[in-house]
Amino acid sequence: MGSTAHRGGEGVGRRDLIKRSAALGLVSVPAMGLLSACASGGGGGNSDEGNTKGKSSKDNPFGAKSGSKLDVVVFKGGYGDDYAKAWEADFSKKLGITSTHTGTQEITGKLQPRFNAGNPPDIVDDSGAQQIKIDVLYKNGSLLDLSEVLDAPSVDDPSKKVRDTLIPGTLDPGIQEGKVVALNYIYTVWGLWYSGKLFQQKGWQAPKTWDDFLAICQDAKKQGIGGLAHQGKYPYYINVAIMDLIAKKGGIDAVKSIDNLDPKAFVGSEAAQAGVEAIYEVVEKGLLMPGTNGLTHTESQTRWNQYKAAFITCGSWLENEQLKQTPTDFDMKFLPMPLLPGSKMPFEAIRAGSGEPFIIPAKAANLPGAKEFMRRMLSKDWSTLFAKEANSLTILKDGVDPSVKLRPGTQSTVEASKAAGSNTFRYLYPDWYSEMDTAIQNASNELMAKRIQPKEWLKRCQAAVDKQAKDPASKKNRHE
Repeated sequence: MGSTAHRGGEGVGRRDLIKRSAALGLVSVPAMGLLSACASGGGGGNSDEGNTKGKSSKDNPFGAKSGSKLDVVVFKGGYGDDYAKAWEADFSKKLGITSTHTGTQEITGKLQPRFNAGNPPDIVDDSGAQQIKIDVLYKNGSLLDLSEVLDAPSVDDPSKKVRDTLIPGTLDPGIQEGKVVALNYIYTVWGLWYSGKLFQQKGWQAPKTWDDFLAICQDAKKQGIGGLAHQGKYPYYINVAIMDLIAKKGGIDAVKSIDNLDPKAFVGSEAAQAGVEAIYEVVEKGLLMPGTNGLTHTESQTRWNQYKAAFITCGSWLENEQLKQTPTDFDMKFLPMPLLPGSKMPFEAIRAGSGEPFIIPAKAANLPGAKEFMRRMLSKDWSTLFAKEANSLTILKDGVDPSVKLRPGTQSTVEASKAAGSNTFRYLYPDWYSEMDTAIQNASNELMAKRIQPKEWLKRCQAAVDKQAKDPASKKNRHE
């Protein structure tokens, strides 16, 4: 599951999108237990120089020491963790550094006690529903500033810095108050998904307007099929639809208005009103897949795989997450959010950027090894290893060998990215302000259950924005 955002202007990827596809990002769902008392610390760490610091060289700029050990924890979600095991095997072979590997979905449960005790792992893929929010870790001084890694020589071309080999804008979601403290590694696209097989059987054409989208949902309902499915227990997913509609209706200014905590970000915004009213129409007309509000992400997605709904909202990790549940002839397809009347962005515009944040704790025991591990993550060898194991692309420009064959759903995101060109956008508020993000998700949960109506949704979202704006630290974040 995936997450974050974008910055660096209006979009991410631009011409690089033509050569790349998409993949997961960390799913910004409400954390199931926020870090309550992270051990604080600056850029130092618990590193025992005698045990983990070796001799620095051109090929080993951080002095990662042969014979030392690295503690790696990876979120085992839609991408699994085989890619990390492949990385660790190569790291051991080439540097003589062995790894302790943990693949888990219980990130908070397993890691919060370790952060609290001051003995965190060396490198973490901090993702999933139980992610420890990046802004929480940062505020507690628990994250290493990654500038040293990003300014180090690239493995593939030592004449370039690591940061100069990445798709523009992909570092943005990991920035807190001007510092890159998380590396969002996977290139991700968000939007709607459908079955090419089902659409062919029903004679439906992929809709480009919201009216055409509603018409398909209505036809599906008449035939006993749900129109729109969403992962009801995790309202992050329905916000993919709501927030994309707002962005495409109001343009990049509507995105920046929310990220920059404008007093009219929601209440007083024509785009926000149009977006939420469009989704509520789906609810009012009974066009949701029956039961979808009470389902987890995998439950809802599996019913969609069983042709019980025409559409579902998700990021591009969907195909990987549903491999075992997807019929071989399902023909999974990605669809940009259809347009509301008077939209400022074109139909081809998509939300795109980087997800799946990797962090190095400030108190990691093997800081030299962790830095070198992350540097090698941003090499073509390791990027290709990831693509082979996880059916997804990374933030490294041209980082995947052309021989790697992607599955149909992921390939459809490549085509959508090519069509989008520079028409990409990304919200930053979920990465900067997790409390505000959770409040907006909670409002959407109430909306989908018809416990509140669009006017109240706008009020609650604006209240969350206004509350966040009172935090002086918010002034250090700006979506330009």
